[in-house]
Amino acid sequence: MTGARRVELRRLPRRVLVLAAVLPLLLVALLGVAVYVSGRSGSPTTIGSMAPDFRLVDLDGDTVRLADLRGSPVVVNFWASWCRPCVEEFPLLREAVEEHIDDGLVVLGVVYQDRSEAARAFMERNGGSWQALMDPDERVATAYKIFAPPETYFIGRDGRIVARHIGQFTAESLEAKVAAIMDEE
Repeated sequence: MTGARRVELRRLPRRVLVLAAVLPLLLVALLGVAVYVSGRSGSPTTIGSMAPDFRLVDLDGDTVRLADLRGSPVVVNFWASWCRPCVEEFPLLREAVEEHIDDGLVVLGVVYQDRSEAARAFMERNGGSWQALMDPDERVATAYKIFAPPETYFIGRDGRIVARHIGQFTAESLEAKVAAIMDEE
């Protein structure tokens, strides 16, 4: 028993040394992720701030500028045809557009890390009637601190961000956020 105890004690320093060598690397990696995420999710895209303006070209070659939509409630949805949650939430966006089109709701789909051909085919196959905007150099995605699709911003009539939804939304969460921007005057 004494011999087994000596072997166990001899292993302990190695484990401690390995842990001491690995732990700082893990902490540096976690700090790097935290800095990256906080840099992607901080202002100027906080609730109540003015939505960053942008000018993008849609799939038909028309230019859309966010500032030109002031006075309308706007949903800016960052999506991609390869994104499974984007595919699943797409019908909910379609329903929101149909329900609120007469109320002036504008939905803009910003295509994230996808090809225009794939985006066009997806929109046609799924009955998307809103503008799909190409962001080839990801300037807008960067300005909006997009980490991964789907992410959606809800912008009031005054151009301020009323809500942000990270990930796939439900029908209830979408309707609540759309109602919030529809009520903004």
